[in-house]
Amino acid sequence: MAEQNPQATAPEAGPEGQRREVTLRIDESDMSSAYANTFRSDGTVEEVIIDFGLNRMVPGRQNEMVFKVRNQVILNWRNTKRLALTLANIVRQHEERFGEIDIKQTQAAQPGQSN
Repeated sequence: MAEQNPQATAPEAGPEGQRREVTLRIDESDMSSAYANTFRSDGTVEEVIIDFGLNRMVPGRQNEMVFKVRNQVILNWRNTKRLALTLANIVRQHEERFGEIDIKQTQAAQPGQSN
C-alpha cells in the first residue's frame, strides 16, 4: 500500500495564541481497515459515539436482521463537527463528478447475498 501523504504541515497554537507550523508524520503501520454497511450514533454532552458494522439477514427468517457492531469510534464534539464538514465536502465532490447519491434507495438483501 502506497502512502498518499506521509507528511503534512499543520498549524499549531503556540505561546500567547501565535500560530506556528509543525510537521506531522502520518504513521499507517498499525492501521486496519473495516467495511461497514450501516452505523448508529449516540451522544453525550461531551462526546459522540458511532458504532459501525454490518446488517445481515438471519438465515431462514425473512423479517429478522442483525446489526453486528464491528468498530466503535468516540469523538469529542469539535472533531465530530470537523468530520461532518469533511464528509460533506467529500460527498459534494463525488456528486459533482458522478451525480447525486440517492439515500432513499434501498437494496433488498436476498438470501445468500452479501450487501
